Amino acid sequence: MNGLLKSVVSGLVLSLSVTGAIAADLPEPPVIEYEPAPEFVEIGSSWYIRADIGYKIYAEPSLGRTGEEWINSAADHTGLVGAGVGYRWNDSLRTDLTLDYEFPTNIDGNAPCGGCGAGLYSAESADLSVWTVLFNGYFDIGTWSGFTPYVGAGVGASYVKVDNVAFVNPNGATGTYEGDDKWNFSWALMAGTSYEVSENLAIDAGYRYLHIGEGKTKPVNGNGITAPIQYKDLAAHEFRMGVRYSLN
Repeated sequence: MNGLLKSVVSGLVLSLSVTGAIAADLPEPPVIEYEPAPEFVEIGSSWYIRADIGYKIYAEPSLGRTGEEWINSAADHTGLVGAGVGYRWNDSLRTDLTLDYEFPTNIDGNAPCGGCGAGLYSAESADLSVWTVLFNGYFDIGTWSGFTPYVGAGVGASYVKVDNVAFVNPNGATGTYEGDDKWNFSWALMAGTSYEVSENLAIDAGYRYLHIGEGKTKPVNGNGITAPIQYKDLAAHEFRMGVRYSLN
């Protein structure tokens, strides 16, 4: 029995020796090098939201119906409010989508009054209200002492609603017409400056020229003509104040 045990132990020792010798002769496994994962590169700097108020001064519009020439056309000044969401791509470029509402303004002019006598005009008036949605791009020129001047441009659409359409003839006769609404292509040019109150908050003061388009009424009968009253060349100079809050 002792002889058998010695034989088993001797065999195990011999096997381990041979295995160790073979393992020592094997080549070392290759070292696999892993490339580091690419770093995330942020395309832009931050999202922001904005809110604005403004004062709107209309340029002289063109009023009338087909075949008529109206005179003394004008639109009253009015106010506006707006909001939007935007994205700053880098230190110089940002874009936003804005929605503005213009409070109703009175627009009026004098129309030829064919049944009133030669050279006489009726006093025509209406109320306009406007919604404008624009996609805007801005170039921030640089920052000095917290002030950042900029220029920009925008394209979009304006919804013009005409109501409370009325007239007064020279003889005192009065009447009303039915208003209407219309969508127009709109565009804008902007310039202004912002002031950085904090890392996330900026105050914005700027000027915007807005081309709105036109408005119209339902067809109107008079002076041998059946056609809508058209309020053309609607455009305004806007002086705006607002805040932008960065969500970054």
